[in-house]
Amino acid sequence: MADSSLPRSNSTESEAPLLEKHHPSLDSTIERCIGTFGWAQLLQAILVSFAWAFDAQQTFISVFTDADPTWHCTRLDDELCNWAPNPCGLPRSSWSWDNPLRSSIASEWNLTCAGPVIAGLPASSFFMGCLVGGLVLATLADSSLGRKNMLVLSCLIMSVTAASTVFSPNVWVYSALRFLSGFGRATIGSAALVLTTELVGKQWRGQVGIIGFICFTIGFLSLPAIAYLTNGSSWRILYLWTSMPSICYCILIHFLVRESPRWLLVRGRKEEAILTLKSIGSRTQSSISYSFSRLPIGENDDTSSNNVDLFSAIKILLGKKWSRRRLSAVMTVGFGIGMVYYGMPLGLGNLAFSLYLSVTFNALSELPSSLITFFLIGRLGRKSSVLVFTIVSGVCSIMCVVVGRGNSWKELQIGLELVSFFSACTAFNVVMIYTLELFPTSVRNSALSIVRQALVFGGVFSPVLVSVGRKMEDEFLSYGMFGLVIACCGLFVAFLPETKGATLCDTMDEQEYKETYLASNGDASLSA
Repeated sequence: MADSSLPRSNSTESEAPLLEKHHPSLDSTIERCIGTFGWAQLLQAILVSFAWAFDAQQTFISVFTDADPTWHCTRLDDELCNWAPNPCGLPRSSWSWDNPLRSSIASEWNLTCAGPVIAGLPASSFFMGCLVGGLVLATLADSSLGRKNMLVLSCLIMSVTAASTVFSPNVWVYSALRFLSGFGRATIGSAALVLTTELVGKQWRGQVGIIGFICFTIGFLSLPAIAYLTNGSSWRILYLWTSMPSICYCILIHFLVRESPRWLLVRGRKEEAILTLKSIGSRTQSSISYSFSRLPIGENDDTSSNNVDLFSAIKILLGKKWSRRRLSAVMTVGFGIGMVYYGMPLGLGNLAFSLYLSVTFNALSELPSSLITFFLIGRLGRKSSVLVFTIVSGVCSIMCVVVGRGNSWKELQIGLELVSFFSACTAFNVVMIYTLELFPTSVRNSALSIVRQALVFGGVFSPVLVSVGRKMEDEFLSYGMFGLVIACCGLFVAFLPETKGATLCDTMDEQEYKETYLASNGDASLSA
């Protein structure tokens, strides 16, 4: 295996001249023009990253809108009702919902007794929409639309369909609209993450990338607050409160955000790239123009002539053996992480805790996860970090089931659940940064989108597993399965190279030459 044979992936000073001699790189020129991290770049990064907040709200909104509501018997002397685990099969006059009928789709459309597949259909439809949207929209950010326009389009589709959800007359229309919302949401995170990291130098790309994860935490944390303020109202109100600000945000970023200079240069739009660098860089305008006047753009670029249709970026990505190897390994890891990351919040209703407090605790656990990644991303080895966090998440998830079988250990159960979710969040963050460093600029957004689809694919199965676990009253079918999957999938990180401190490449040819040079140089040193 070419990747596994690499002794290291960091470019040393002696390697840089050889790499540039073989294939001129835009990286060093862009690094010089961007300069130090300034206010213009910080404001752009924050504005772009805030899309993650709206992404989080629509991703986890079903925790409240699709919640299985609590109920009570209307007569205390009704023994049949008092001993029943659920209202299914009971006379409608013998029980009542604790909250208003329209506070949840489960009570409004009587989904509690409809079976786990129907009950989990809306949430699964959302994640299926994410999968389809990722496949259809992923390459547009690398080919025709670019990072900025892809972000605006994705966010707008998600927001408009979320606002339209309030008119759903039944679970089938509701599921269809959730599918469309997931379709639009699919590329928000990847477009935002790639755009923010390509607006800054390599010294800051890890820290800037974490801003998006922090914004995602803010959006997740705001959800139980909004749900609590609208408690007792229709679930439709929650969709309005989360979708309307998102629509306004789309208009804002259309006018205020700059396109990635790296993408503009790879696409041959040199003048636009220079204008962008002049607006955000710290160097003088004349020095930026001079730097790029000496740099040949498009002469040796493997995307300038090939990356012209919708799926050409994926064709290029899958055309190399080393990239296929990397992609399959990181997708497997992502699948396991996604099952826990998206599944655990959906299963909080099964625990003997307040739903609002449980979701709040889970959202709060994302904040230290993002902060730890933010401050330590420059020191953390990507491979070892992902391996440790996936194993810890899997063990704690399984222990959550074991401890939950005793009613006296509910506090410990929620504690283990939080540790498992925290570990999955941290692994999620590191994998996203890791993927950015594994692939060159020409296919970076497509690679990141595909890995995100693997994460989401794990989320597709989560709602059904949670519903089955609730129906069968067996938490192993949800949390137990989550733990086994993430622990096993995390082992596949061993097939990936370490990328800590590595220089970003811009083209597939440059990346391939770098890997070939490092591998042959490593073999020579070993034989010596």
